[in-house]
Amino acid sequence: MTVLDLSPDEWSALALSLQVGAWSVVVGMPLAVATAWLLARIPFPGKALVDGLIHIPLVVPPVVVGYLLLLLLGRRGPIGAWLDAHFGISLAFTWQGAVIASTVMAFPLMVRAIRLSIEAIDPGLEAAARTLGAGRLRVLATVTLPLAAPGLLAGAVLGFARSLGEFGATITFVSNIPGETRTMPLALYTFTQVPGGEPAALRLMILSLVVAFAALALSEMMARRLRRRLDGGS
Repeated sequence: MTVLDLSPDEWSALALSLQVGAWSVVVGMPLAVATAWLLARIPFPGKALVDGLIHIPLVVPPVVVGYLLLLLLGRRGPIGAWLDAHFGISLAFTWQGAVIASTVMAFPLMVRAIRLSIEAIDPGLEAAARTLGAGRLRVLATVTLPLAAPGLLAGAVLGFARSLGEFGATITFVSNIPGETRTMPLALYTFTQVPGGEPAALRLMILSLVVAFAALALSEMMARRLRRRLDGGS
């Protein structure tokens, strides 16, 4: 079997990783945009504390995050039990739970990229729009977000890439179930633990690098186009 000749289990891990990564961006980006704008533009008491809480997943072991999710969203957890009882929703040990774990781990990176982009925008442009009668939400939609588009793109790519590499929180919250929660990092780990699994682990390692590089290259290309449009170029 060659490097690119993947087994069904490897294709399944790849497809699931892409699915989890995409959904992590879809789920996390709206909240990341709102949080980044709040931190960048609105002064409020306890802002430093909120900022610290958002970045906790970056500094604690991912297993801690996964265990906390299991305590809160597991079937016996306060939120998980309520979801199961009222809506029949169970997140632990499902691919949807993997999306939640990846989103939590990627969220600080998305917020930081978007926040830095918003803070780089001249507040005078937003103030000018408000003097013309635009409300805060309209200014956000028509002035702030278009100018912050490169940051939004960077946040989305960082979130997607972080989701592709997520391991600790995922395996703790949703376990390592083939075809359901076994993403590429979990599959690579599994293959390194079984005799004769080294070739499959090598293929997944190379595939992970290729997918990550492709995402970064596409992001850079789109960012350049956005910058040219914002600068008025062709």
